[in-house]
Amino acid sequence: MKKFLLVLIISGVSANLFAQMPDAPSRAEGDGPYDRFIIRGGTMIDGTGSPAAGPVDIVIEGNTITQIQNVGYPGVPINETRRPQAEDGDKELDAEGMYILPGFFDMHTHIGGSAQGTTPEYVFKLWLAHGITSIREAGSFSGMDWTINHTRKSSENSITAPRIFPYFGFGMGHNGPITTTGQAREWVRMIDEREADGIKFFGARPEIWEAALDEANKLGLGSMAHHAQPMVVYANVSHTSELGLRGMTHWYGLPEALFDDRVIQDYPLDYNYSNEQHRFEQAGKLWKQAAEPGSEKWNKVMNRLLELDFEINPTFTIYEASRDLMRERRAEWHERYTLPSLWQFFEPDRRAHGSYWFDWGTEQEIAWKENYRIWMQFVNEYKNRGGTVTLGSDAGYIYKLYGFAYIREMELLREAGFHPLEIFQSASLKAAEVLGVDDQLGTIEVGKLADLVIIDENPQQNLKVLYGTGAIRVNQDNEAVRVGGMKYTIKDGIVFDAKQLLKDVEEMVRESKEEHDFRITQPGLDY
Repeated sequence: MKKFLLVLIISGVSANLFAQMPDAPSRAEGDGPYDRFIIRGGTMIDGTGSPAAGPVDIVIEGNTITQIQNVGYPGVPINETRRPQAEDGDKELDAEGMYILPGFFDMHTHIGGSAQGTTPEYVFKLWLAHGITSIREAGSFSGMDWTINHTRKSSENSITAPRIFPYFGFGMGHNGPITTTGQAREWVRMIDEREADGIKFFGARPEIWEAALDEANKLGLGSMAHHAQPMVVYANVSHTSELGLRGMTHWYGLPEALFDDRVIQDYPLDYNYSNEQHRFEQAGKLWKQAAEPGSEKWNKVMNRLLELDFEINPTFTIYEASRDLMRERRAEWHERYTLPSLWQFFEPDRRAHGSYWFDWGTEQEIAWKENYRIWMQFVNEYKNRGGTVTLGSDAGYIYKLYGFAYIREMELLREAGFHPLEIFQSASLKAAEVLGVDDQLGTIEVGKLADLVIIDENPQQNLKVLYGTGAIRVNQDNEAVRVGGMKYTIKDGIVFDAKQLLKDVEEMVRESKEEHDFRITQPGLDY
């Protein structure tokens, strides 16, 4: 298979990054919504940050939670007199011994693309199978019409897909780069009319940033930015947050805001941004050039971001191969769930984004481990001081598979110092607040929409049980078995069998491997 070249035009996002995306098929999965649906006897982690409680019965009418009833105490029989009584025609689900959480938000996503050979059905099912009921589509590079069409279809539940919150890439659909403040304002008004929820920026001149953000904030549009290195010299996070940017993704632009003994990153004199080995190798040395943790500059930048209620969406997971390439390349889910075309997309290639393994070794990985240490310290401290941190995966690149990468992001937040309850809060309530839908989603509360995740293991004790492949446990017969994996994902009151969704994906992969006589091999090897 041919590996496609991805092109990103920073001054005006290319409209054909993911050209010719097929439509998602009509929904053939999921039962409901029901007139009345009762989930019986589960332990609830409600997403507010409150500890687990249960057993509870949860009543859902249509797509709305109408009652949450505590029905007893752990380890003793359920008090039947306290239970909501079933009526004729009610649907009931026995969740005794299971855990119920609010549906997860992935706040940095891309819905596959022709360059990867991934279809919307493949991506959507992997997300839903991992409890992701809402996504922020960061850039909407499949095209405005395609993205809005699928946003509507998801809202109507005519396709099997998470809720979609489209953030159009700045300049997308414009005839050439945006070069004036008038063009910037006009473009923002245009995407508002096209039903965008927000904008994803990569960088711009300061006056363009200012005009676009001013117009976006007037219209109530969200905004996020990947402060791309070719443009960060114009404006880092300290500048853009003051101009009205609502949040950042990844971490570019933040170390630059923390420089106190330089203005520009210490690039080697043979550096070329178009050489992705250069780009990512030097990115791994960037946090060491920032002000020391706890220093006056560190605190000044953090305090101002806190005052501005600025969102940080770190996407730790997408850069993890930089610190441990073999781990990501050998992840156990690739064999069953990674399409041949996506595997080839991941492989080293000097012409493609995120395939920068030209001479990657121990020194680069050690530098990135130190990069992570400081980066994680900033994010955890930001959370501890009241800052908004959300979860995003940016999957589909750098050996990161949809759905699985999101759960890995949870593990990395745990490594950074987050308590599991803080992780689930960031995955649900904090994301809903950023998107302005916390009155409808983000927690398990009466009156909110029924977006839920049900799993038969305690995810607080081991986040690995949230992976589709589950976690390894040795049973009483001294046999290694798999436990966990989402059991049900409920979106808008519709109940999806998460394990069946994964089986569907596995069958897609199997058929593709047979069609192309393909097997996964490692770079430079035939095995």
